[in-house]
Amino acid sequence: MNWNNYTSLPEKFRNQRVFDGCGISGYINIDGKRDSGDQIIDMLCILSERENGLGAGFAGYGIYPNYKDYYALHFLIDTEECKEKLLHYLDEVGYIIQSEPIPTLAPHNIDNPPITWRVFYEPKKKKSISEDEQVVQLVMHINEKFKGVFVISSGKNMGVFKGNGWSHEIADFYKIKDYKAYMWLAHSRFPTNTPGWWGGAHPFNLLGTSVVHNGEITSYGTNMRYLESFGYKCTLFTDTEVIAYLFDLLIRKHKMPVPIATMALAPPLFSNIETMEQNYQIALKNVRATYRSAMLNGPFSIVVGLTDPKPTLVGLSDRKKLRPLVAAISENDDSLFLSSEEASFKRLKLIEEYNFKNVWHPKSGTAIVARIGEGILRDGLEKPFEKINLKVEGAIRS
Repeated sequence: MNWNNYTSLPEKFRNQRVFDGCGISGYINIDGKRDSGDQIIDMLCILSERENGLGAGFAGYGIYPNYKDYYALHFLIDTEECKEKLLHYLDEVGYIIQSEPIPTLAPHNIDNPPITWRVFYEPKKKKSISEDEQVVQLVMHINEKFKGVFVISSGKNMGVFKGNGWSHEIADFYKIKDYKAYMWLAHSRFPTNTPGWWGGAHPFNLLGTSVVHNGEITSYGTNMRYLESFGYKCTLFTDTEVIAYLFDLLIRKHKMPVPIATMALAPPLFSNIETMEQNYQIALKNVRATYRSAMLNGPFSIVVGLTDPKPTLVGLSDRKKLRPLVAAISENDDSLFLSSEEASFKRLKLIEEYNFKNVWHPKSGTAIVARIGEGILRDGLEKPFEKINLKVEGAIRS
């Protein structure tokens, strides 16, 4: 099939729009150990009932230790001509450290896959703007202005691999088993309300932030306009794109602690806020007032990978938990796992002989947060601000 549409797919797949069908999985090794892609493939592929064959993808963190100080730009490209124009532009605005195809093994049922390319890149030094911000502007510019080119990831020592197909097909296509990472994210099924093309599959990424998402963000229009006021360009027309950009805005640009950022995106209802201590009421009302246009409405569960300020895995569902999210901790407390179904953990136990100390369901609208070297910071069962080791009012006022 042609990589940028799905008109050649059977009719039953083209018209399939099951709103709660996505499978999402992810895990982080708190001790920093890097695993091959086998485990994340097992976690995702067992969720085959949630798939429709229209898309899947993976994000791995720690996969490029030899180039860890450079931005790893992953591209989907239409033609060789488009690629040459892109590389010429990158060479003008920064430094190409290494440029090469992303290794793939094309399955027999993909007739015309895109060119998959990666560039390890360093922007030119500028006093007025950080390197991260330069790369963000670069990604926005390429995705908006370059015909036939799409940036699928842009972080350091990490990468996104995604496309049209079943999860096992995408895993085989990108040779996911050959990569080793300390944190993995995965998603199966195509976005609900967007056309079928490789770049529209999950995860969605910007710098070190990657998101996989099950559900539908009904506040997409409001979120998009809010982001555009800060210079973000939402060119992909999918709700998951705005989630990735909102995490980047709140955590990287606004320097919000991760737990507070999740409260801005999925804040408690005002009726619940009114029952809290006075200082927490003031803090949460300020968050809701300041970031009202960043709030996510609609049914959703998400798994987010972050590198700012440290490698972190986040799980979050909507305030009514209309989409599932399950967590598990390994027997030795070294790894936290998240999935849309407990079947992912049972698969690991069966195939990988993995043992779990505990399996639980995080509360609605309550984030679960784990960080390398620090363990589980929040287990998703707390009250707002509980277990947050910071001066809450000072963090919010700053």
